[in-house]
Amino acid sequence: MLEKVLKGRPSFYIWLAVLGAIITLGSLVYLYQVFVGLRITDLSRDVSWGFYIAQFTYMVGVAASAVMLVLPAYFHHYTKFKKMIILGEFLAIGACVVCMLFIFVDLGQPQRVLNVILHPTPNSVMFWDMVVLSGYLCLNLLIGWVTLEAERHQVEPPKWIKTFIYISVFWAFSIHTVTAFLYAGIPGRHYWLTAVMAARFLASAFCSGPALLLLLVFVVRRVTGFDPGRDAIRTLTKIIAYAMGINIFLFCLELFTAFYSQIPGHMHPLTALFSGHDGHALWINGWMWTAAVLAILSFLLMAFPGTRDNESLLPYTLGILVIATWIDKSLGMLWAGFTPNTFETMTPYAPSIAEILIGLGVYGVGALIVSVLWKIALDVKREAGTFSKPA
Repeated sequence: MLEKVLKGRPSFYIWLAVLGAIITLGSLVYLYQVFVGLRITDLSRDVSWGFYIAQFTYMVGVAASAVMLVLPAYFHHYTKFKKMIILGEFLAIGACVVCMLFIFVDLGQPQRVLNVILHPTPNSVMFWDMVVLSGYLCLNLLIGWVTLEAERHQVEPPKWIKTFIYISVFWAFSIHTVTAFLYAGIPGRHYWLTAVMAARFLASAFCSGPALLLLLVFVVRRVTGFDPGRDAIRTLTKIIAYAMGINIFLFCLELFTAFYSQIPGHMHPLTALFSGHDGHALWINGWMWTAAVLAILSFLLMAFPGTRDNESLLPYTLGILVIATWIDKSLGMLWAGFTPNTFETMTPYAPSIAEILIGLGVYGVGALIVSVLWKIALDVKREAGTFSKPA
């Protein structure tokens, strides 16, 4: 099926060339980082995780979101999702690669990756994060390719693949749970030291990931005419709405616990996020208020059927939801964990230009992988007669 990448519209190859240019730029800056060190970033002794780990955190949720299609289709026999499942699985593949690359660039020296493999430490959460991420990547590669090959030949997938599909459902929950444990297992960081951290991560993953998937499907529908079906879109939008509601509710629980108890360690990070520290406004404050407004707005637009089922409005709703969750889960999550620090002082941090350029390069790799895999999947669907245009 790889030969299908060689046949396409000129616009597709222009898109790949643009991604190639972004990847090249990011790679050149990364090579500079390898030779110079992490001093080109704004990381410090007090802020050891920054933009790279923030993006890793968000994209793990995108990778896990494929389960929102797989679980209803295979556990509850909701066949409406079956046209989109392969797109969700291939998006998960690209997201897993992006996650691994962000960890890779965050390590500074690339050979440090071998330490996790050559010297495994099962008592380390990072070790298990590597295991679940690489395992989930392999599962989606296997499941996606086998089911797509079956669709190409217009036959049912082999029975043995269902075992791996069922495993992938539980595995999807594990990858984001383990990532949440990376944060919640650090006792010196009050903002992360909460029992609902894993629940918050999963809720945000199950709204932001499907929202990004559906947003990309709308783009593909406009470009190629692929139609996932109105029922599938409406059902997935309902799932996103419920997940977003739970996500907002869990964040409100954190606000109540911190401010009703009046425990300074829990109050200070939240206060710094939204109103600054020691009377000084911080660059993150505007971002967090933007995230809060967009989160509430996107939830209200999806909570009512009249606006939720309006497909002209829906892409904008999904877009602001993705922006809101990205700000909260990447920038806000990392920044608040380190501010104030364990000495109750503040070390300023903002992503450097180098970090942003390397991050764009990593995202370019993910977009390239997803573009190629989706091109193959859509061409196979066209051959098999399952590629339908909207009426």
